[in-house]
Amino acid sequence: MGDVRGFLKHGRELPEMRPVPVRLRDWKEVYEEFPEDHLQTQASRCMDCGIPFCNDGCPLGNLIPDWNDLVYRDHWREAIDRLHATNNFPEFTGRLCPAPCEAACVLGINQDPVTIKQVEVEIIDRAWDERWVRAVRPSRLTGKQVAVIGSGPAGLAAAQQLTRAGHRVVVLERADRIGGLLRYGIPEFKMEKRILDRRLTQMRAEGTEFRVNVDVGVDVTVEQLRAKYDAIVIATGATQPRDLPIPGRELDGIHQAMDYLPPANRAQQGDFGVDDVEISAKGRKVVIIGGGDTGADCLGTAHRQGAEVVYQFEIMPRPPEERPEANPWPTWPFVYKTSSAHAEGGERLFSVNTTEFVGDDDGRVCGLRLVEVEQQLVDGRPSFVPVPGSETEMEVDLVLLAMGFTGPERAPLLDALEVELDERGNVARDGSWTSSQPGVFVCGDAGRGQSLIVWAIAEGRACAASVDSYLMGETALPSPVRPTDRPLS
Repeated sequence: MGDVRGFLKHGRELPEMRPVPVRLRDWKEVYEEFPEDHLQTQASRCMDCGIPFCNDGCPLGNLIPDWNDLVYRDHWREAIDRLHATNNFPEFTGRLCPAPCEAACVLGINQDPVTIKQVEVEIIDRAWDERWVRAVRPSRLTGKQVAVIGSGPAGLAAAQQLTRAGHRVVVLERADRIGGLLRYGIPEFKMEKRILDRRLTQMRAEGTEFRVNVDVGVDVTVEQLRAKYDAIVIATGATQPRDLPIPGRELDGIHQAMDYLPPANRAQQGDFGVDDVEISAKGRKVVIIGGGDTGADCLGTAHRQGAEVVYQFEIMPRPPEERPEANPWPTWPFVYKTSSAHAEGGERLFSVNTTEFVGDDDGRVCGLRLVEVEQQLVDGRPSFVPVPGSETEMEVDLVLLAMGFTGPERAPLLDALEVELDERGNVARDGSWTSSQPGVFVCGDAGRGQSLIVWAIAEGRACAASVDSYLMGETALPSPVRPTDRPLS
């Protein structure tokens, strides 16, 4: 490493966030620029640790020590080459990934880990600014055609890899724009959509074709796909939301997160005014049920829409500030974390369960009943047991359900393809990413279940290698993960 004592001399540093009153006036990304010399100092903290657990903690197998050292030495062009060698879209992961690589960083055993994610995003942003990111067109065309269904990170990664291998790739998206949840699920303040659009421009220049407003199984039949394409990749994600079937669920004003977030993003795309969204938190008392990333996205969106007050409920207990003994390095640390949205306001309530929604005379939600819970073993299984005497009521105008997703939607697509599902309701696949139907492959959340963006990209890359091998008998494409791989946690 460039500075073998860097981790001894320097502490962890991240870029400052724009002041809350300022950033709540717009929808731009929340972080200030990070000075180059500060970033190089952070890169110097990467130790000569011998066994870089960060590489294994990253599903993509990113060459993290390599590009940390190159940034420290001011070799930025070489750094982006190393980064792109394993990751098609580091600008996405650098902004959206929760960084399992940092959880696995050897320095994190007894100090704050290296700021791997920040170094990553600075490398790719500089590469775009310097115009080092160019279209990579295939050296030969195979004559084979592949349909990729879904344009989220898994589908985009598979499509780019297969296009570069020389196949004609068409990405089919049922929405009116390409990007999947990157487009309509991730708020603008977490990733401005210009970041997505510039990568799509590169992919089009490479030869990938995108078609929107195509709902496979409805607008195009599976028979038509099979007749035209030599292989099909299912990359539709896991978009079936988990519901909360309690009394009062039918009331107006109770919405799934993915019914709430897309209109806010569409307003930023210019489809209509910010004040004209169908579901708005403006002036409302909002409760978000679910404490994960989607809940935080709803929280930040509600702040920007001008909510009167926002509460975020989590049925789990409040995590500890530091790793407990039962959660050792290098597993994922289940500790208390504060996102940029949490720093903007709102109140987080842990160990609570909503038992009933209360409506007014017009059939709209006006309150809810909740109870504190504690974890206990019931018949040998962990359960949430109500705490006697802890029942209470809360006034609320808008309820957002952000409790995660249960798998791919049971849409006409899966029925028409006649693919088998596994015991969790995901599309079943074998060790070569093939579904129960020959020539039909599956990657990302559609086969894995709700997961991280870095797993989606890794699976898209690996699936592309299997598709290429199926079509050509061999492949030179990398295959970073297997369908059976699981994170360190």
